[in-house]
Amino acid sequence: MAERLIYLPLGGAGEIGMNAYVYGYGEEGRERLILVDLGVAFPDMDTTPGVDLITADISWLADRADQLEAIFVTHAHEDHVGAVGIHHHRLKAPVYARPFTANIAARKMEEKGQDPEAVRIAGTWPDTVQAGPFTVGFLPVSHSIPEAAALVIDTPAGRIVHSGDFKLDPNPIVGEAWDPDLWASVGKAGVLAVTCDSTNVFSPNPGRSESDIAPELKPLVAEAKGMVVATTFASNIARLKSLAEAGHAAGRSVVLLGRAMKRMVTAGVESGVLTDFPPTVAPEAAADIPRENLMLIVTGSQGERRAASAQLARGKYLGFEIGEGDLFLFSSKTIPGNEKAVASIMNALSEKGVDIVDDEGGRYHVSGHANRPDLLEVHRILNPQIVLPMHGEHRHLRAHARLAEGQGRKGLIAPNGSVVTLSGNNPGVTDYVEAGRTYLDGAALVGAFDGVIRDRIRLALNGYVVVAVIIDEGDEAIEEAWADTRGLPERGASRSDLRELIEYDVGQFLARAERKTINDDGRLEQEITRVVRHLCQTEIGKRPEVTVLISRLVAE
Repeated sequence: MAERLIYLPLGGAGEIGMNAYVYGYGEEGRERLILVDLGVAFPDMDTTPGVDLITADISWLADRADQLEAIFVTHAHEDHVGAVGIHHHRLKAPVYARPFTANIAARKMEEKGQDPEAVRIAGTWPDTVQAGPFTVGFLPVSHSIPEAAALVIDTPAGRIVHSGDFKLDPNPIVGEAWDPDLWASVGKAGVLAVTCDSTNVFSPNPGRSESDIAPELKPLVAEAKGMVVATTFASNIARLKSLAEAGHAAGRSVVLLGRAMKRMVTAGVESGVLTDFPPTVAPEAAADIPRENLMLIVTGSQGERRAASAQLARGKYLGFEIGEGDLFLFSSKTIPGNEKAVASIMNALSEKGVDIVDDEGGRYHVSGHANRPDLLEVHRILNPQIVLPMHGEHRHLRAHARLAEGQGRKGLIAPNGSVVTLSGNNPGVTDYVEAGRTYLDGAALVGAFDGVIRDRIRLALNGYVVVAVIIDEGDEAIEEAWADTRGLPERGASRSDLRELIEYDVGQFLARAERKTINDDGRLEQEITRVVRHLCQTEIGKRPEVTVLISRLVAE
């Protein structure tokens, strides 16, 4: 049987988040595999109430764990590294990353009770890691987090470059600058395919440098009269440094608030990528510093309810309170889907008399992803035969594929679950696998088809009724049922107590129910549920979820 080279996205292709990309080489069904990235997405109360994190469903890969050679993590953003600790017990392969990313990955492993020694530090290109038939090198690239890397993946069928998240930044402040000569040297050997970031494919202008932001921040902070509070992505260490330098230059004491913020700065210092960070003051030591001499750099740029930004907007946080005449800066872009949460914080701050500055004018934030002209530049430099768009919604993938085809290259649209055969004379999608979602719900992993989240949504939408009935020793129903409700109004259209109405109607049903219904738990439950839902539909216009508790007394 002929050997083949395959690409299979399990997450991150057709969405932005929970990245997980499989490459395989070998005989069909017996391929040796590597996994690139293992990230998370974040829930919302509308579609995933109560869920902590969302990850790709890796069942296909877990079933083939004995074929998996290694896991490679391109950088330390949560949507690329956040699920390493969650799923490693199912995959068990070594995890390779650059030092900063390895620091974060090891912490993820420890948090979930996994062995951090499974995380191994890799060097940068031209250093490589051998993983079965794959030779993998970490190619430095600039992004909004230190030590981001593309992967050069050499296989018997040709070279693949997996871009990871990247931008073309000649001066990123923290981390490596974009090096076109280095990338050109990778392209000279010939590139079969580039699996490429599609996030900003619709942005028509070349991307801006992180270094463009610092000159804008300094006068803004210097001219502020009250306390200054700034929020950005905790992982954007370069921005944290620019913000801290702006505060320090204005003579302000800088305070970092939020666990993620402190963790990222600590990881940056420990791994050596963050140097000369301005001195900071512990929150408890800032109590005696005048407000006009303080600058807080806080978590919660996306409206997260538990983060420092939201807590300051609602009241106090670690003794700090924001108010009239203070300045709050959002040095970040609002990710689609988070607009409502961010607007809620802005409105709460406005009610306190706080002056709000956001990135509407593009002065205080730049994206970490390559825009359309930058993508074309990478295509030109690497000169791949095939472009595989990833890291984007389906419309991003489609636009990126068309962009490639406009330059005479083959663009392949491969959303999650698509098995792409890259070897042979006709590369393309040749098969599909199940590629859904897995939810981290408290300490439990819940499958998308387990019904847990669906039931929770139904409870939220429809409310809940529990009814208890008793069947005596003679198989006769005791007519006095008991009912309780959750998430439903106390009174309906008749203005009578809803629980009392439910108890009365169930009692009336029991009085006339046939013996064969009384003797059959399943049938009795079904009929009582029907009675309750009919009543609730009439009284409140809802058909709630119903639980029926049946107790049968046994004669001694």
